[in-house]
Amino acid sequence: MATVAAPKIDLAALQQKITAQFRGLNPNDPSTWPALPRLLACLALMVVIVLALWFVWLSNVDAELEAELAKETTLKADYSKKLAQAINLQALKQQREQVQQYVTQLEKQLPSKAEMDALLSDINQAGLGRSLTFELFRPGQVNVKEYYAELPIALRVTGRYHDVGAFASDIAHLSRIVTLNNLAVTPVRDGTLVMEATAKTFRYLDSDEVDKQRKAAPKGGRK
Repeated sequence: MATVAAPKIDLAALQQKITAQFRGLNPNDPSTWPALPRLLACLALMVVIVLALWFVWLSNVDAELEAELAKETTLKADYSKKLAQAINLQALKQQREQVQQYVTQLEKQLPSKAEMDALLSDINQAGLGRSLTFELFRPGQVNVKEYYAELPIALRVTGRYHDVGAFASDIAHLSRIVTLNNLAVTPVRDGTLVMEATAKTFRYLDSDEVDKQRKAAPKGGRK
């Protein structure tokens, strides 16, 4: 039985044939290239396009992922905060009630508009009761705030050291809130001191004054 010999492949001739297709290629006119260079060029272009689209898509996905991670962190922090508030809700309510009670007590120490004259008299009597001489007792311009009014009083009293100190203590222990500001104490003679200060007292606003302040507030906000 006769056997058929397999055809021999001339690799050198094949390599020369392939190499010949890549010689003299005109880069400005790829359409004139032989089949193999055109095929490889198309494949290379497809790979570049796929890689470019891949990196663009990955960059967008990475940005979206970072945004979602940041959102997740914010939501977790908000959740933890609200969870802590929910757990401590009863304690917060109690604290709120305590604060309201404290504010109410402070408001009770603020005189009304009609009681201001009596408070000024109390300050004056506190000085006279300590044998001090008033060289100046001048109420200033009332400064109206949102919920209260502030009245500064310029004071200058003369007396002995212990009497001046006792007067300052008496002012601090008045039933109404009075503060001493910008204190200046100067010795003069025979142990006598001159104390200059600005006493500030506060009163709450009546309903008409509160309404007036609330109506004036938006105008100030628009300016």
